[in-house]
Amino acid sequence: MQKTAKKELIDDFYTQKTNKEKQQVYADIIDDTVRIYATKQIKNVLKVDTTQAPKMFLPLQTNKVNLGFSLSKTSLDIDFLTIPLKYRFSKKNVQPQLNTNLNGALYLGYRTDRYFMTYKSNPLQKFERKTIHIGYSVGIFSGFGNTLMSPTNTNDKLLQEYDGFIWSKGIAAIFGVNSFTVGLSIGYDNLMDHNKNIWIYENEPWLGLAFGLNLN
Repeated sequence: MQKTAKKELIDDFYTQKTNKEKQQVYADIIDDTVRIYATKQIKNVLKVDTTQAPKMFLPLQTNKVNLGFSLSKTSLDIDFLTIPLKYRFSKKNVQPQLNTNLNGALYLGYRTDRYFMTYKSNPLQKFERKTIHIGYSVGIFSGFGNTLMSPTNTNDKLLQEYDGFIWSKGIAAIFGVNSFTVGLSIGYDNLMDHNKNIWIYENEPWLGLAFGLNLN
């Protein structure tokens, strides 16, 4: 999965947090140099305060810099979500199931991204700037997939097996560190054919392991 803008520090307004306070700043990235500008409110509109010199953080420095702050921002999160593992609880005479069916869903959530910059020493005794990204989001999803229909999950009312078409929906929480993203979901399925009345998992809750690809 390639990096998206949400995983990288880009030109934008951020909330700068230190041990003592929070303040709004603007990050300007030019040639890998990060410039942090102060901001001010002008007629209820946040503007960059260009009267103050920005704090500059070069990609490589001869002296170590202790930053002591993080940058964060919130945004609307639109993802393509897939849930490769679904844990279905025990139902009637059927033991708990771990399903691995094909599915995909559109996810809409509220996201927070936090960026931590540090300087690490390299073998040349110079200090390279590193950025650690942490993102987390909570939202809802809706999509489609398939499920195995069999006598087992229909109380022996179905005599044949086939792949049923299902509609899935629910809520999910997604957490990411740099390029690694994983999430947990709680959802419900509806079978989209006439056998939904005999399917024991119709509208029954399940837990899922989710992976997302950011679309915005």
